Amino acid sequence: MTFSSGTKIRACADLIRLDLAFGAGFFMVAGEVFAIGGLPPLNQMLFGFLTLFFISGSANISNDYFDRDVDRINLPTRPLPSERITVPELWILFFLFTAAGFTTAALLGSLVLALVMVFWGIALLYNIKFKEYGLAGNLIVALCIAMSCVLGGITVGTINGVVLTFAALAFFFDLGEEIASDAMDVKGDQVRSSESLAKRRGRTYAMRMVGVMFIVFFVVTLLPFFMGWLGYDYLFLVAVTDLWMIYCSTKLVRFRTIEEGRVQIRRLYLAWGLFVIVFAFSRIFL
Repeated sequence: MTFSSGTKIRACADLIRLDLAFGAGFFMVAGEVFAIGGLPPLNQMLFGFLTLFFISGSANISNDYFDRDVDRINLPTRPLPSERITVPELWILFFLFTAAGFTTAALLGSLVLALVMVFWGIALLYNIKFKEYGLAGNLIVALCIAMSCVLGGITVGTINGVVLTFAALAFFFDLGEEIASDAMDVKGDQVRSSESLAKRRGRTYAMRMVGVMFIVFFVVTLLPFFMGWLGYDYLFLVAVTDLWMIYCSTKLVRFRTIEEGRVQIRRLYLAWGLFVIVFAFSRIFL
């Protein structure tokens, strides 16, 4: 089967998962902004963004290869199951993104490069094997996401309470989302013998744990204000965001259909992403 160049480009974009790759890149830049409370040097912003964009993209690409059998059941329109991309093409794109990510990380210093290589390796091992370990795999993913913000602080040489708070928020948010996504993919997980929380303890128990993760998330959002690190402008922004996310997370833990659950996850991602973006810009301009 032959596909047009436009179809191939869209398939590559689907492999990379541009929204997640852009989000990872921006979150590292946000970590830089939170660390110094303003605009970091242009080269650190640019290389920081590109590093996480490429490394996140490479992880997403390899994920599609190792999830190909599961995707044939859960997501048959993904690039590999739909045959819009071939396995050799996938691996070429993977190595290009990996090389680009390591190159831009090296431009930020040896420590950043070393940490990026470690977390790249963890992400690859997760895609190969750790995903089958259920909750342990979820914790690995959440830790990698949280470290994106910390890596931004390391890049500019400062780690403070705001950086650590947003890293913790990313950890609990992503952990809740990972558990929820597993609860919607139980049928496909049978193919890969994944020991997800939903498969071992049941969907109801898994969604209760999702609720607990989001409760912790909402509590942590208030920490910077009560610790005196941030003022009433932050409190107003986080209150508006929390109210909407509480509504969405309540709908998520009670989802009746898989599509309904995925809609709420998308809404939560959008709200969390907009919150980080708006707050980061407020730190730069206000």
